[in-house]
Amino acid sequence: MGIQRIAPILTVDDLPTAIAEHSAVLGLHTVMDIGWVAFLADDDGRQIGLMTVDQTAPVNPDVSVFVDDVTAARRAAVAAGLEIVHPLSDEEWGVRRFFYRDSSGRVVNVGTHR
Repeated sequence: MGIQRIAPILTVDDLPTAIAEHSAVLGLHTVMDIGWVAFLADDDGRQIGLMTVDQTAPVNPDVSVFVDDVTAARRAAVAAGLEIVHPLSDEEWGVRRFFYRDSSGRVVNVGTHR
């Protein structure tokens, strides 16, 4: 299984304000914005996520990791005894993902583009 990208996700109160702030300070541009979650990136593809409340999962993730085989990643998480806090799901915005919680309580969103 190969990792394609990793991006921290910040929980924010006001998405448009957070987008404007981080874009102004860091020079990032919006590469995805679906109203409750947005990703900003630089020209080399480094990204940061901003989220109010995850609309399809019970918790907000702390980080997003995109892989080339999300099914294998889920199997590995289960084999490692990690808590799956959001099942492997096909989301309406074209992502297949699941969340696991690590031993420190951090929630990791693992996904792939369909």
